[in-house]
Amino acid sequence: MNFFSRQMRALAVIALLAGCASGGKNNLPTGDAAYAVVPQADYAAPPTAYRIHPGDELQVRVFQEPDLSVDKLKVDEVGRVQLPLVGDMIAADKTTADLAAEITMRLGTRYIRNPSVVVNLILSRAQTVAVEGQVGHPGVYEVGTQSTLLSALAQAQSPTKTAKLDEVVVFRTVNGRRMGARFDLGAIRNGRAADPQLIGGDVVVVGFDAVKGAFRDFLVAAPLLYVFSYF
Repeated sequence: MNFFSRQMRALAVIALLAGCASGGKNNLPTGDAAYAVVPQADYAAPPTAYRIHPGDELQVRVFQEPDLSVDKLKVDEVGRVQLPLVGDMIAADKTTADLAAEITMRLGTRYIRNPSVVVNLILSRAQTVAVEGQVGHPGVYEVGTQSTLLSALAQAQSPTKTAKLDEVVVFRTVNGRRMGARFDLGAIRNGRAADPQLIGGDVVVVGFDAVKGAFRDFLVAAPLLYVFSYF
C-alpha cells in the first residue's frame, strides 16, 4: 500500500471514529420551538420600559416623608429590596413605575393616607451574556437592548473552524426555570432563519464538530505519518 493510500485510509478511519464519538443531536428544541424560548430580534418594536435587575441602584422618594425615602437602595443578587415600613419585596423584572405602585399600595394600606411615591433608577448594572465552546475568545460580554446571537458571537471573535454551526445552543432562565434552544448559525447567516435576540443572563454554547476536529488533527499529524511511512 503506497503512502497516499495509507493517508486516505487513516483519514477515513478518523472520520468514522469522530462521527461515532459525536453521537446524535441533543434534544433541545429547534425551529419555531427554539424561537418560542429565545424570540427573534424585533427591530420595529417600540422601546420597552427598563426592567430592574439585580445589582441596580434605585432612589425611592415618598412625598413629605423623608424618613421613608431612600437616596440609594441597591437591589440584591436575588432581586429584592428592603424599605422602611414596607419591608422586603421583589424589585427585579419590574419597571420603576411598577415598583412605585407596589410601594404606594403597601404604605397606603396600613401607614399613610394617599402616599405619593416615585422610584428612580440611578445606576444600572451592566447586563452580560457568557459565550462558551468553539469560539475564538470565550468569555462574558456586555449586551444591550438590541443584542443578538450574531452580535454576541462576533464579540467572541466568531466560531472556530471546528465549530458545529448547526448546534449553537442558547440557555435562558424563564420564570426560574432553566431552558435551552438550539439554532443553526449557517441558516441565520444566510437569511434562512431569524437572528434570536439575547438578554442579560443568557449563556451561548457553540458545539464541537468532531469530524472537523479529527480532520484538523490528521493534518497536523500528517508529517509524522510521512516520516514513519517507510521501514
